[in-house]
Amino acid sequence: MHRFDLAIVGAGPAGMAAAREAAEAGLKVALVDEQPRAGGQIYRNLGRAAKTYGAQLGKEYLRGVPLVDGINHEAITHFSGHSVWAIEKGQLALNSPEGARQIGARSVLLATGAIERPMPVPGWTLPGVMAAGAAQIMLKQSGLAVENAVLVGSGPLLHLVAVQLLRAGAPPVALVETRQRRDSRRALLMWRLMLRAGRYVQRSLADLNELRNAGIPRYMASANIALLGERRVDTVSFSSGGRRRELSCDAALLHHGVVPHVQASRAAGVPHIWSATIQAHVPVCDSWGRTEVPRVWVAGDGVWIGGARAAELSGRIAALAIAHDLGFVHSPERDRRTSGWIEERDFELSLRPLIEKAFPPYAAALAPADNVTVCRCEEISAGEVRQAVRDGATGINHVKVSTRAGMGRCQGRMCAAALARIVVQESDAKIDEIGTLNARPPIKPVTLGALAGMARQAQRPEDD
Repeated sequence: MHRFDLAIVGAGPAGMAAAREAAEAGLKVALVDEQPRAGGQIYRNLGRAAKTYGAQLGKEYLRGVPLVDGINHEAITHFSGHSVWAIEKGQLALNSPEGARQIGARSVLLATGAIERPMPVPGWTLPGVMAAGAAQIMLKQSGLAVENAVLVGSGPLLHLVAVQLLRAGAPPVALVETRQRRDSRRALLMWRLMLRAGRYVQRSLADLNELRNAGIPRYMASANIALLGERRVDTVSFSSGGRRRELSCDAALLHHGVVPHVQASRAAGVPHIWSATIQAHVPVCDSWGRTEVPRVWVAGDGVWIGGARAAELSGRIAALAIAHDLGFVHSPERDRRTSGWIEERDFELSLRPLIEKAFPPYAAALAPADNVTVCRCEEISAGEVRQAVRDGATGINHVKVSTRAGMGRCQGRMCAAALARIVVQESDAKIDEIGTLNARPPIKPVTLGALAGMARQAQRPEDD
């Protein structure tokens, strides 16, 4: 078994920044990520795509170049194409196309980033329906632009993906936005915060202006959304402006916000609490990223949704705090180097309430109608979940046992939020009281052959 001072899960902005800081502090670092190249979602495939698609993806995408270059350090071992399927007492079980293996670490930093909040609406399981972020992945990874698409939901990412598709020569049919006009008014009341977020507001307005100049229609305050089609989606049906509308399309791209990706932190036993701002469960940690589980730390959008810069800074902060705890850095040096980072990170995070006010999630998708599938893996409808609660299921894990919702391949990543909302809706419980789905290994699929191979590795002498 290879042993390290620090194992970092996730090679996005937080993970890459943390790896470099830890390595420069003298730590032996393992950087583990599922993707073949570092970058995370926002800087995905940056090393290859920057030259070819950089103009389409925008200047913000290119800001990740120093981070990607920074992991080329002799003290950093990059386990690319490896997924983590178990974390226990400083040991991480990894799986890759070459098989399973274990590594050991004195400390573990979870920098797993964010995932798009699932948007269960009628027809969302049809072929041709995907998350807006998935369309962005296709563009970054392969240069493929989804054509003749309708973008549905709410959030800055919806506008960004629309602009990127437009620049790639595949202008979207339209944007069907669930944001209400009152949401914009509420955001305007936070004018002091808007002034502080000036560069982000300007970027958002520039995206909207580009879409407007291209003649891309936007339908605001959309409701009663349904995706229609026989073999695949071919129509987006919705209400807007006091009338029912239908738009023909070849694809529907859904998005209504992002939430921390907490599967790994749940599996590691880290306590989680409900965040009213983000409207999701988040890991409990201190300002350094230290959790209540010994030797387990968290950083980036997997804890605080704040964007790439905030994630990068929190990764650097956590790395130096870990280096301090392991005896590589003295307190004065840690405090001196992190003071400016902490101030800047807290500033970036302070802007998030503005985005949450301006782009709230689509309420009808948070606790869907009875006929809507909430658990795609096990094909469980919202109605079945509600019936389980009426029949006596008293919490989210009780619902899981009663219906199998959350037991599928994704282990609840796609349905946990909807299950929690429905339990609250149908009972007297409060959402901050019902907890989260239990997460047990394997948290990612692993073959029996890979497990057998790992058992053979365990019989070999340990590596230093």
